[in-house]
Amino acid sequence: MNLNLNLEELKTLNFRDIGSWPVLPKMGALLLLLVAVVFAAYWFDWKTQLEQLETTRQKEAKLRDTFLAKKQQAVNLDTYRQQLKEIDQSFGALLKQLPNKSEMDALLVDINQAGLGRGLEFELFKPAPSETKTEFYASLPVTIKVTGGYHDLGHFASDISQLPRIVTLNDIKIEASKDGRLTMDGVVKTFRYLDEEEVSAQKKPVAGGKKKAGGVKK
Repeated sequence: MNLNLNLEELKTLNFRDIGSWPVLPKMGALLLLLVAVVFAAYWFDWKTQLEQLETTRQKEAKLRDTFLAKKQQAVNLDTYRQQLKEIDQSFGALLKQLPNKSEMDALLVDINQAGLGRGLEFELFKPAPSETKTEFYASLPVTIKVTGGYHDLGHFASDISQLPRIVTLNDIKIEASKDGRLTMDGVVKTFRYLDEEEVSAQKKPVAGGKKKAGGVKK
């Protein structure tokens, strides 16, 4: 079988009668046809299927990760419940450090007595006219100005921090006078928890939205 063809023989090939071609051109034509068929199949059919397959694989990977995460949560469910119980207990302990509405006056007295007990002179003890409320608690700033010795002021600050309720000293400024006494300006913040009615009121949406403009009656 002669597989060698020259250029002149290729020019004489009859494209209407491919079956009569020599073996080599016939194999070349079949190979080109096969490549064209494979490319057309890929472009018009396989490409879309491959893209869908890749999308499905990505979804499968996400679902597998979600399943493993939920499985891990289910395995550690008892641990999570114990942690939640501990958090509730810690929250309850912190909540006990916040007075309720009826105990706020007593707390203000305790703060005042802490200063007087250290021999300090109150030039100003002014609670704010209203509280600042958040979702679960309210804070009341008290502006103070006290005069006393260095150690007395230090002991007063220590006494404030050791009160059974949560009280903080803020915006402290200290100035010394000619006689060696110190004057401290600052803000004492006291906190209390909101009762159930106040919490409910905080969660309610603000009433009285925009009213629609009505027509003018003649």
